[in-house]
Amino acid sequence: MPNSIVNKDPEILGGTPVFAGTRVPVRILFEHLEAGDSLDDFLDSFPTVTRVQATQLLELAMKQITESDEAAA
Repeated sequence: MPNSIVNKDPEILGGTPVFAGTRVPVRILFEHLEAGDSLDDFLDSFPTVTRVQATQLLELAMKQITESDEAAA
């Protein structure tokens, strides 16, 4: 993943993938969305994460899932 979106460093939260420049784990975005929260709600709760980072992460996840589905077909 591009470094402007996600950072994985053993010195930050034990290597948990976080949004670059923050200490916000990327899984928190997915947990918020799964709970029915909007992207705006997530961004309001975690102002250190930019809208660009969040949307790029979602686009990458969708691309990976789509490519995975196509490979399985």
